[in-house]
Amino acid sequence: MFRVEMNSTDCFPVDKYIQHHYLPVMYGIICIVGVVGNVLAIIIYLSQIRPWKSCSIILVNLAVADLFYALSLPVLVQFYTSKSWSLGEFMCRFVRFCFYYNLYGSILFLTCFSIFRYVAVVHPLKGAEIRRKRWGILACLVVWAVALLEIGPMLGMITLTKVNNQRQCLDFASNDPEVVWWYGWILTILGFLIPFVVVCWSYSRIAGVLETSLSGNTQTSSRARMTSILILLVFVVCFLPYHIMRVLRVDSLRRNNVPCMQRTGIHAVYILSRPLAGLNTFFNLALYTLAGDTFQQAFRSFVYRRKQTTCKISVIHSPHMSRTDLLRI
Repeated sequence: MFRVEMNSTDCFPVDKYIQHHYLPVMYGIICIVGVVGNVLAIIIYLSQIRPWKSCSIILVNLAVADLFYALSLPVLVQFYTSKSWSLGEFMCRFVRFCFYYNLYGSILFLTCFSIFRYVAVVHPLKGAEIRRKRWGILACLVVWAVALLEIGPMLGMITLTKVNNQRQCLDFASNDPEVVWWYGWILTILGFLIPFVVVCWSYSRIAGVLETSLSGNTQTSSRARMTSILILLVFVVCFLPYHIMRVLRVDSLRRNNVPCMQRTGIHAVYILSRPLAGLNTFFNLALYTLAGDTFQQAFRSFVYRRKQTTCKISVIHSPHMSRTDLLRI
């Protein structure tokens, strides 16, 4: 059983101060914005947008994943504010599970969205087929199942422990490093690095097509580029720092010769990176409006409550669609 961190009392516990003051504020902000924004997005998709296409289904599931994550945050806000866990071991594992299920579910949904756009733009003859709802439903079922397989083993690794007579619900990377080390690496490679490579490759191919096909359509080309940049920013700004710091955090607990200040500093930066991963929900809210004109029109109709005849969004079906039209999936 690891005790190296618990016995380290010879350096200033800056990580504990950050955990007590920074995490409740950040998680509180993410919770409010995440609940309001994703509930609004889901309502708009359910009530205003018809017919649904494959990417619409993927984005709705992405919003549902973000909403579930945001709803679990008040428990963590209370925990980090009071410095003591009072809800039992089941809730400890469930709340931690929700964080990682959202994290890797979001990564997979964004990857699927990128692949669908790649097929629609780079292989336009297959665009009409990939737009069908059945492919969106199938992709989402696969994502939920794969995310569950990825995160399921974590339920047996999250533990409660006592520190200074107070129960603590340990984050995944703060549990026994010998138990989580290899699983953490497998999760990083399969759950983050491979999807990241797929996303980068997809948008590099899309960018090449846009350069040659949309030179005369500045607005559509600009929206497509902004969507690509936004998704890449989610991976680089939100997901990449978290995965780097999680590896360093577990490694610092595995090695007994790490100085206290170094271990504490790594833990402090790791704590800073955790809400960054949760900020992907902010980027996802922007993604809904950039993914096409349909959501923007539906949002304006919902906010300004126009007449019902003007609120409905008509979609013209055509077997012959340009790459400009295919971007609006």
